[in-house]
Amino acid sequence: MSVRVFLVDDHEVVRRGLRELFEPQDDLEVVGEAANAEEALDRVPGTQPDVAILDVRLPGESGIELCRELRAALPDLRCLMLTSFADDDALFSAILAGASGYLLKEIRGPELVSAVRRVASGQSLIDPALTATVMERLRGNREDERLAKLSPQERRILDLIAEGKTNRQIGAELYLAEKTVKNYVSNLLAKMGFARRTEAAVYATRSKLAQHPPS
Repeated sequence: MSVRVFLVDDHEVVRRGLRELFEPQDDLEVVGEAANAEEALDRVPGTQPDVAILDVRLPGESGIELCRELRAALPDLRCLMLTSFADDDALFSAILAGASGYLLKEIRGPELVSAVRRVASGQSLIDPALTATVMERLRGNREDERLAKLSPQERRILDLIAEGKTNRQIGAELYLAEKTVKNYVSNLLAKMGFARRTEAAVYATRSKLAQHPPS
């Protein structure tokens, strides 16, 4: 059976070039095209493509946002992102949006034809190592967000908790009443989503090691 392909690019000459590349292939069929995300969202569901080739930079909503919306509506659709620029942030966003591939427009015709066939068969053209890097980056962002919620005083108290100090010892070091420290600890645990101070201590220690690994 033919692989059904939908083209999304704001340049007509690019869409025409892609159509002329795919049409001679017995196993590829271009079933529709669009110049922007709005047109694509309107036309793609009715054409039921197997693969959508999306320009990353579209007027208005980006190709990456379009990929996310199309994948939400059509989970079996494979999206292949095409771009003129090598951009790590765009690549990371494309992975999170569920894209099956991310290719530069300088790719040669036969390689693009092969790429469409591969993603249609369920393969991913995105290196698994890159996906792992994205997940690691997201975990780092979430950790940074936790610390960003704390006030400077709460950050100081968290560091002292990580050193294993009791509320009384923390109070003596920061010239605070033990009850006041207890309230600070309760607040910082709530902000960070931890139930026990030991969780906060482990987290703080790991964060320090990540920022200042031992030589």
